[in-house]
Amino acid sequence: MKTESIVQILNRVLRWSPLLFLCVVAIVFTILTRRFFTISNIQAIFVQSSWLALVALGMNFVLLTAGVDLSVGAIMYLAAVTVSLAVPTAPVWVVVLVAMLVGAVFGSANGLFIVRLGIPPFIATLATAFIGRGLGLFFSAAQALDAGARLAAVGRGSWLGIPVVIWFAAAGLLVSLTLMRALEFGSFVQAIGADHEGARRAGVPITRVTWSVYVLAGAFAGIGGLISLAQTASVSPAFGLNAEFLAISAAVLGGTSLFGGRGNVWGPIVGVVLITTVQDGMALINANPYAYPVTTGIVIFIAVALDSLRSSLTARVERKRIRALEPASA
Repeated sequence: MKTESIVQILNRVLRWSPLLFLCVVAIVFTILTRRFFTISNIQAIFVQSSWLALVALGMNFVLLTAGVDLSVGAIMYLAAVTVSLAVPTAPVWVVVLVAMLVGAVFGSANGLFIVRLGIPPFIATLATAFIGRGLGLFFSAAQALDAGARLAAVGRGSWLGIPVVIWFAAAGLLVSLTLMRALEFGSFVQAIGADHEGARRAGVPITRVTWSVYVLAGAFAGIGGLISLAQTASVSPAFGLNAEFLAISAAVLGGTSLFGGRGNVWGPIVGVVLITTVQDGMALINANPYAYPVTTGIVIFIAVALDSLRSSLTARVERKRIRALEPASA
């Protein structure tokens, strides 16, 4: 078998690796405990995944442009604090709108710092992460806040037999699919990440699209914070801490490249379910709580390693194709 064929096969395997990895993890925990592979536990995994799914979907837009947003955890916290203090008894649609607006405004600031001031995304969003969490701590006086009975009921409620929080995640997925597949916006996002200069020459509105992906990431993080608040019924100073790393890991595990330009909408969902499955399985087998961050770190390492390998193989295949198109010398 030719080396090129082997590379192409490995590339296809890596493309399906998130699902394969998820199946392996599920089989392992099914063997270790009978409580894992049950309808109630599978539903619990999807419920626990809902808030992270929203944050990861928003992060996915940013990663596709070869950017990064380290402020989403702080946005979750600030949105949750704002909702708890300002509209704890308001109708659900008002609460959702407030959380989304808080996130969108913060994301808009991130985008302006990046596209107008030319600050690298890593530095800009790292700085706003400290600002956002600081504002949340100031408004809450660094105290735990209650979600309120109405919002807590959303976290426990269901519609048509499906938990409400899963409907929120499904709505986020639908919005993402529409933006990436049904609108020109999706092509612009991937073009910017794949070849920034080429996209500019092709007439892609780079400034507007780049700003938009940070607004989207902020809005999704705000709603993700609301869903997490509804599930936990309270917000503490540690709320949303390290959520950005879980979101990045989920998107990359699902096939989105850290280098931009490559990925899909479904990938982050698979990555989120994989991470949540690992956490759920460890809880069911009564693993040492101190092993949780170690396991999360291993998952992040695997995500980055897979992305690096995928990028290397993709570049190798593309080089082969370029050579094949070169005209033969006379």
